[in-house]
Amino acid sequence: MCGIVGYIGHREAYPIILKGLKRLEYRGYDSAGIALFDGTDIKLSKTKGKVDDLQDKIEREMPTNGNLGIGHTRWATHGVPNDVNSHPHYSNSGDLVIIHNGIIENYESLKKELIKRGYTFKSDTDTEVLVNLIEDVKKNENTKLGKAVQIALNQVVGAYAIAVFDKHKPNEIVVARLGSPLAIGIGEDEFFIASDASPFIEYTKNAIYLEDEEMAVVRRNKGVKVRKIKDDSLVDPYVQELQLNLEQIEKGGYEHFMLKEIYEQPSAILDTFRGRMRPNEGIIKMAGIEDNMKTFLNANRIIVVACGTSWHAGLVSEYIFEDLARIPVEVEYASEFRYRNPVITDKDVVIAISQSGETADTLAAIKLAKSRGAFVFGVCNVVGSSIARETDAGAYTHAGPEIGVASTKAFTTQITVLTLIALRLARAKGTISSSEFRHHMIELELIPEKVKRALESDAYVKTIADIYKNASNFLYLGRGYNFPVALEGALKLKEISYIHAEGYPAAEMKHGPIALIDENMPIVVIATKKGHYEKVVSNIQEIKSRKGKIIGIVTEGDEQVRALADHVIEVPETIESLTPLLTTIPLQLLSYHIALMLGKNVDQPRNLAKAVTVE
Repeated sequence: MCGIVGYIGHREAYPIILKGLKRLEYRGYDSAGIALFDGTDIKLSKTKGKVDDLQDKIEREMPTNGNLGIGHTRWATHGVPNDVNSHPHYSNSGDLVIIHNGIIENYESLKKELIKRGYTFKSDTDTEVLVNLIEDVKKNENTKLGKAVQIALNQVVGAYAIAVFDKHKPNEIVVARLGSPLAIGIGEDEFFIASDASPFIEYTKNAIYLEDEEMAVVRRNKGVKVRKIKDDSLVDPYVQELQLNLEQIEKGGYEHFMLKEIYEQPSAILDTFRGRMRPNEGIIKMAGIEDNMKTFLNANRIIVVACGTSWHAGLVSEYIFEDLARIPVEVEYASEFRYRNPVITDKDVVIAISQSGETADTLAAIKLAKSRGAFVFGVCNVVGSSIARETDAGAYTHAGPEIGVASTKAFTTQITVLTLIALRLARAKGTISSSEFRHHMIELELIPEKVKRALESDAYVKTIADIYKNASNFLYLGRGYNFPVALEGALKLKEISYIHAEGYPAAEMKHGPIALIDENMPIVVIATKKGHYEKVVSNIQEIKSRKGKIIGIVTEGDEQVRALADHVIEVPETIESLTPLLTTIPLQLLSYHIALMLGKNVDQPRNLAKAVTVE
């Protein structure tokens, strides 16, 4: 949520910042703006709407020369989405300009104090309060910008990633972070600032990721100096070599990132288990597990914390861990976990799941768990992300960049990693035989090819989408391992088509949702041959008797459900624990095609952000 881009160096800043903002559109936003320093003064333009709207406005109204600039895509928190509330924001003097991702919780009290001192405000944002606070400190303390930022941020309560510069010191940008991600790209006598590395990957492979409560003064000819905000102590930053490449963040011929990422799942799943699993030798080896095996084996329970799609992957893992490794599992919404005084001990293992590695609620849950003595293991996709750094150990999913706001390959690769962990622990505990262990690995090794076969249903799914695109409601049903898939299928439809949908355990249908079923209600039923098949068939018969429209997700060759359902979409056969990796594919395609037919913005659905970095 929100995107920050900045540049200082020898190139023209405008095209770099503009392209960077377009690369960050996936994060979700409602307005955008750019500020440039042309050698004499700051030129600023901002608008409600898309980056393309901003580009049109700038190229009509504003010169774009200058080697220093900052840009922002805003997702509204304080103040409605409009031109005035958009970033960047000036200080009262017009000397300072700032962009900000996050929430300043005590902005009202700070604003009242600044008004007493004669400051005025044009916007409703907490960000304009912050830039004027920095200016006030700079003036009263008679200090440099970097020191003023440090003093001001010690008065702030909340979360932030900021970039600010002073037109009288045009060779530096000051940045800081607490709770919101910020990266600094290191080039030859040039520096890039962004919420993630995608805006500058084509210019440099070297980056510094600021830690919480760190700030940096980025000087064009003197490099980067990082300090702790609290005590002003110097930090020796770690310069990381980026694994991301430009091709990964382009659409590659697909109409949308979401479709590209759906079709990337065979290779993403393969990359996730590649090098970690050798079925012929009966080996699964993951450093984060091997180094902490005793901790896992001695745990009283595993607590999974996550949000959204990652929470659904966590629900699948509950079945896998309990079934294979016989370890009790609780799956918690990270957004609720920290607020109910949970019982956590040093005998618990907490697994935190997040695609971005920056989810604010999940990070807060991690900090709470660690404060209570629990061992915290992270599962995320983004190397160097906050969750990767905050956890005691972890595993990357290796899914590659996921740009579409609605997660697809994140879900399947998270399940893949969690399956590997459960299998390794089951073997170490002796809760699975050697032959069963190998069988599971062999079946997992076949999954990428089976996902390719599941994707062959795309054209048929599109015809189903056309039939039901105008439905007002959908119901998704599944049992066992596929109950979380039903939840995920409903979430995908809601996210990108804005059609109301609910996921339920199939047996719970009789406890309420059955009242909704009539000839206008499409019901998606996951009915693979593995796991509770006869029970699900009975549920389908109940739906049929009430004239519901049935879309069955079935195992190849199924005839029983075909005789009952209005439509059936086949997926290849596999063992029960791996069926979610296949049954989710047609549900992703269904939501994609319905949203597209309804004219929705598939990659950037309204009101949603890719990474929810504020509470």
